[in-house]
Amino acid sequence: MSSRMRIVRSTGSFSDNIAKLKKALAEADAVVIGAGAGLSTSAGFTYSGERFERYFSDFGKKYGFSDMYSGGFHVLELPPEELWAYWSRYIWVNRYMDTPKPLYQKLLGIVKDKDYFVLTTNVDHCFQKAGFDKDRLFYTQGDYGLWQCSEPCHDKTYDNEETVRKMVESQGFTIAKDNTLTVPEGTELKMTIPSDLVPFCPVCGKPMTMNLRSDDTFVEDDGWHRAAERYDRFIRTHRGRVLFLELGVGYNTPGIIKIPFWNMTAANSDATYACVNYSDAVCPEQIKERSICLEGDIWDVLSELE
Repeated sequence: MSSRMRIVRSTGSFSDNIAKLKKALAEADAVVIGAGAGLSTSAGFTYSGERFERYFSDFGKKYGFSDMYSGGFHVLELPPEELWAYWSRYIWVNRYMDTPKPLYQKLLGIVKDKDYFVLTTNVDHCFQKAGFDKDRLFYTQGDYGLWQCSEPCHDKTYDNEETVRKMVESQGFTIAKDNTLTVPEGTELKMTIPSDLVPFCPVCGKPMTMNLRSDDTFVEDDGWHRAAERYDRFIRTHRGRVLFLELGVGYNTPGIIKIPFWNMTAANSDATYACVNYSDAVCPEQIKERSICLEGDIWDVLSELE
């Protein structure tokens, strides 16, 4: 279907579409959630502005960038002690700290009594931290909380929380019980870590790197493959009234969530496709009559569904 799609924009009033989505949720035998970066953005995981200034202003001033994402490219050529100083902060605030708003908990409250599965390109682990069943989650693009060999010489990933904690604390931060970072009064943050904290592969000795899909070196470990199998089984065994609920998915990787959701909705006459996006809620004309497109903040939409 994807090669013949004519895309149409959101139609109907906000309140009418909320009512349709409530009805679709109530009647669905299964809910497949497809989550993109917009979901975490709505929850407060923004990569610029106040969060950037609080945790990365020193790096920004020194190297001339103003958001965390851009900074990840700027630091690639830095010495490893400085590179991991930056990345350890990045990992901690976007993986081990909680989102400012309990959006994921709100979503769980809406679907917890349904037969659900989550497919997400997000790598911040927010679903599992919010209490979603880990056996109903498939993180396709990796996890900020995992490292892998940069080569890679083997298909295994490694939990990084303990080492990242040491990296962050070595720069002058204090970590509270809720994992919030603070800077003690009078402390000048360091932009480097001790050399003995720089991670290397325990097998071949090459540098470790993030387990994030950016090229063909991405490691799909045993956990990744088991999650993929569970997702595939869920899709194959649910052919009736399925709600494909897409939340905050853009067009960076449309072949993972967006286009498959369109195609699966088209192939199942009992399925409904719902798209919630801040500014670009669209669907193919072929499934328009079974689609619900809501433009707006995901927090506001989910608040109406509670």
